[in-house]
Parts: sequence; C-alpha cells; structure tokens
Amino acid sequence: MNIDYYLQVGKGLRKFGYYVGHFAAYALPGAIYRSRLDSVMSSLSPQQKRECERRCDYYNRMPQASPGSDWRSVGGYRFPFGEKKHYSTYFLEMQKCVRYFPPELLFSYRFGDVTEEPDEPAFVKSRPITDGPTRSVVLKLDRIRHFSFVSDRIQWNEKRDMMVSRNVVRQPHRTLLMEQCFGHPLCDLGQINTDMGRPEWVRPFMSVPDQLRYKFIACIEGNDVATNLKWVMSSNSLAVMPRPRYETWFMEGTLVPDEHYVSVKPDYSDLPDRLEYYLQHPREAEDIIANAHRYVDQFRDSRLELATSLAVTHKYFRLTGQLP
Repeated sequence: MNIDYYLQVGKGLRKFGYYVGHFAAYALPGAIYRSRLDSVMSSLSPQQKRECERRCDYYNRMPQASPGSDWRSVGGYRFPFGEKKHYSTYFLEMQKCVRYFPPELLFSYRFGDVTEEPDEPAFVKSRPITDGPTRSVVLKLDRIRHFSFVSDRIQWNEKRDMMVSRNVVRQPHRTLLMEQCFGHPLCDLGQINTDMGRPEWVRPFMSVPDQLRYKFIACIEGNDVATNLKWVMSSNSLAVMPRPRYETWFMEGTLVPDEHYVSVKPDYSDLPDRLEYYLQHPREAEDIIANAHRYVDQFRDSRLELATSLAVTHKYFRLTGQLP
C-alpha cells in the first residue's frame, strides 16, 4: 500500500472541499451574514468573551486612522478572476470576515508573506513580532496551509532519538542549519529543492506521518513564519527552533522558549546539546509537549475563532472612524 499516495489524495480532497465550501458561501448575499453578526457574538459564554477580547487586543493593536483613497469597500470586494495572481485562499478568508459588515465600509490589506510594517493599517497574515502599537492587523488568512493539526498516536518515548527536517532551503537561516548540523548523528536533515545549496543535502520529500516518528522536528522560519509549527505543536514530538521573528494568527510572539518549544540559538551552535539534554530528561520533554497541546487547544473552537476574527475586523472599522 502506497501511504503517501493516499495522503496526497486526502490532501487534494480537503482542498477541494475547502474551495467548494468557501465559494458557495461567497455566492450568498452579504445581507445574510450582516444579520448574523450579533448572534455570533452573543453566542459566546462569559469566559469565551474574555478570551475573544484578549486575543482581539493582541491581533489588532493599530492606532486610530482615516481610510485611504485607495482602500477597498466591503461591497466592492470581489474575487479577482481577471488578475494573474488570485491569492484565492487569502481572498476567501478575508471575505469571510468583512462580509458581516456594511458594504460601504473601507479597508486595506496586504496578502502574502508580510515581513515589514505597512504604511497604513492593513489586514495581514503575518507581521514582525514587536511590542506596542502596530499597523499590521492579523487575521486568520491562508488557513488551509498554515492551520493544520494532527492526531499523533505515537508517544514521545516511542519515537526515534533524532531531529528531522525536510525543507525548501533558500533563505540564509535555513542554509545555516544545514551547514551546522547536516550529517550529525542526532539530525536527519534534508533539502527537498534541487535549485540551490549543495547536492549532498538533497533528500526526498518526507510526509508528516513519517516525520512524526522522530522525537524532535525542526521548525525553521521561511519567508516569514515556520509553516509546520502548528502541526508539530499539536503532535507528540518537540518543536525545535530559535526564538521566532514573525507571527500569524497562531500568536507566535506569545510562545515561551523551553515551555512551548525547545529553544536554540539563531546560529544553531547549541542544537546538538539541546537535543541531548531532552533525551536525558524525558519528563521535561513531555512537559513541553503537554504545554504545547494546551497552547494549540485555544485555536480549536470554530465558533470562538469566527467571533475573534469578527471582533478584530470590527475594531479595525471602529478605529478608522467608520463604526461607533
């Protein structure tokens, strides 16, 4: 039986269902969603309301501003069929939030891997981790790629005593990991692209279930965040990474080193020693895994996720003077 084949089929079906569901919702009149806004927010328990407010204030720390002349209106926000790059998942998930609000309201957005502060308040998928106000307002965009969790049936003590990584290696920090740790007996590292780096680094693609056979999984940022961090933290393996520089809806900026993940130096010089430490201290390793699971659990309630997205969007319209 070719497990990878069935995994790819399952992934394809998941994407197909995602697009069918979202485009079906896109076809419905906006008035239907506007009539549901109050009921979505009022359905939360007092504890959920506090959690919604806490996360809303984290995602949206924008200053007051006035709408720009080139901002899009809710009513005029239509799928860009004629454009070369659709950013289809970004569009569909942005539309999922703004459709609950009056069609005349205006907003700005930046799609893709955002690593710099925008000039005006804008909805983004990712932003640099900073303290204090920021014009980058985070929404749960590109969810199908960035928000997948796993059900891991292999306990940590049953996994291989190694760290695994299979990545496209183009960025300097990913190259540095390969230079420092490739070939180390505690590391099974591989580069899945063939256009850069050294030929001896190239290894075949490795599926998520195969990576879950290892005690440690490297979560190395790419253009912005480490895409695999979410599913790794939902597993019974340990995420290994330097302190993150960027964040998304997963609030990577609130992660605590050596509480939610195994922290290593940016130059990876201490990585083998850190792996060896947790191999010698399995109880501490399992404590980190339990903490990671509790952290992930805050994103599993679909009703709270929607309400928080709407709260972030409402705050944006309020701080731009368009809603009271």
